[in-house]
Amino acid sequence: MRMALIVGINYYEHCDLLHGCVEDARAVQAALEFHGDGRRNFECQMLLADGPTKPVNRKVLKDRVAQLFQGDSEIALFYFAGHGHIEATGGYLIGSDAERGDEGLSLSEILTMVNPTPAKKNNRIVVLDSCHSGMAGTAPTPGDLASLSAGLTILTASTADQYATEANGRGLFTT
Repeated sequence: MRMALIVGINYYEHCDLLHGCVEDARAVQAALEFHGDGRRNFECQMLLADGPTKPVNRKVLKDRVAQLFQGDSEIALFYFAGHGHIEATGGYLIGSDAERGDEGLSLSEILTMVNPTPAKKNNRIVVLDSCHSGMAGTAPTPGDLASLSAGLTILTASTADQYATEANGRGLFTT
């Protein structure tokens, strides 16, 4: 079985609202869920925050990412569209409830969840459509090497020091 966790966050309580992330998440779901002949491709779980009644908070985000990568699926794919943050302690994906950037889900924490034990042989894919997402796979201290294991693929919309952009209300991966 192939599993995907697809997250799109437009709504933030304490930072600028975004406008295209929920639609980007829906477009990724549409591309992944079924093959062209109608057979199921990925079992898609969605986390969408498009207003104050449906936030995606850090705790929920962290729990769902951990569940995705603890499973025994043939392929586990995590897609995130929303705010990203970087500082001296590393990079973060920002949930709806974050008051500061370092209150987000740490990219190094995600790597710990994604890098499997030697017994797991599944493929893991992380797609980050957020600012500073290129920080994923890089240790926060200068000179350290990336910590990516075999079977892990990371695609990012920006480098560690870049802002991700939207074109016509769509992110890099759905444009």
